[in-house]
Amino acid sequence: MVLALAEAEAAATRGEVPVGAVLVDSAGNLAAASGNRVELDHDPTAHAEMLVLRAGAARLGTARLAECDLWVTLEPCAMCAAAVALARLRRLYFAAWDAKGGAVDHGPRIFDQPTTHHRPEVYGGIDERRAVALLRAFFRDKR
Repeated sequence: MVLALAEAEAAATRGEVPVGAVLVDSAGNLAAASGNRVELDHDPTAHAEMLVLRAGAARLGTARLAECDLWVTLEPCAMCAAAVALARLRRLYFAAWDAKGGAVDHGPRIFDQPTTHHRPEVYGGIDERRAVALLRAFFRDKR
C-alpha cells in the first residue's frame, strides 16, 4: 500500500484526485503502478486502477491477471470494479472506503451481482487513515 499511496501523492501534485494503484504479480513483483491521470490525459477512464490493469496486462502479455493482486488507495468505482472482475484478479486490497462512489462494499456492489463472472478476495481499510487524509487535504485545498 505504501507504493499506491506514493502514486496517490504524485497524482495530487499534478492536480489529480489522489488515488494510486499498483499491480503485483504472483511472485510479488511490481507489474505496474500509476496514479489517476483523468485531467492530464483528458480521459474519464484514466483512473489509477484502469491504468495499472492496462499496463500490467500489456507487460505480462495476458488479459487474465488471475495470479495478480491490485492495491489501491480508494474503494474502486463501478467501472474499475467491473474491470477487476474481467481481469480475474486474485485479490483486491484497498485503503479507504468510498460511500459515495465506491462499488465494492457500497453502491452497486459489483462483485455481489449474479452477472459478475469473477469475485476476487477483497480486503479494505488497509492504511485507511493515510488515504483519507490525502483525499481530505486535496479537496480542502480545492475549496
